[in-house]
Amino acid sequence: MKVVIFDMDGTLLDSQKDITISINYVREKNHKLPPLTEAFIVEAINMEVRNLPKLFYETDIYHNSDKEIFEAHYFDQCIQNPYLYEGVEDTLKKLLDTGVKLSVATNAPTQFAQRMLTHLNVADMFDVIIGADKVRESKPSPEMLEKILHHYNFDKKMHKAWMIGDNSKDMLSAKNAGISSVFATWGFSPDSNYEKLIKHPKEILEIVL
Repeated sequence: MKVVIFDMDGTLLDSQKDITISINYVREKNHKLPPLTEAFIVEAINMEVRNLPKLFYETDIYHNSDKEIFEAHYFDQCIQNPYLYEGVEDTLKKLLDTGVKLSVATNAPTQFAQRMLTHLNVADMFDVIIGADKVRESKPSPEMLEKILHHYNFDKKMHKAWMIGDNSKDMLSAKNAGISSVFATWGFSPDSNYEKLIKHPKEILEIVL
């Protein structure tokens, strides 16, 4: 058995426009702060160590009012502009056609992941779609990946698994779970010094098949 686990934002799909709109909505509504750029927000999200409430809302911790307004706004916003990266859908189909098992591990809340992937007509391709709300610790913890592997009754002696992602948290979660990892450069992170880099989704086929 072969299992491929995908990160979502910046790996399967581009969501930066909608995330930015919703964060800026909260900044304006709750804090009267000027808008941030998409580039700043994506860089902040991808940082290994960061304080997002400080970067986004200039508060030391996430306040419930910010979280609630963001989630209410993003629920509608998240399906306005996302798109699958070129080659993603074709690659997913080819992996499925050869019997590879597919799942998603994202630090986004599960409800948004499910909603966005359903909107883009690919949710049914994945056996498990798991977000940060379903685990005690999000990536780089291996907890999400371990849950997915457990779903498949994964045996490291007999089976193979890969994590495909676009930042260091994805790579570390794979290392911590004891599986292979591949760094995708077509999304939010065009540059990396990671050893196994791919520039197009179809390169996954060469690695996995």
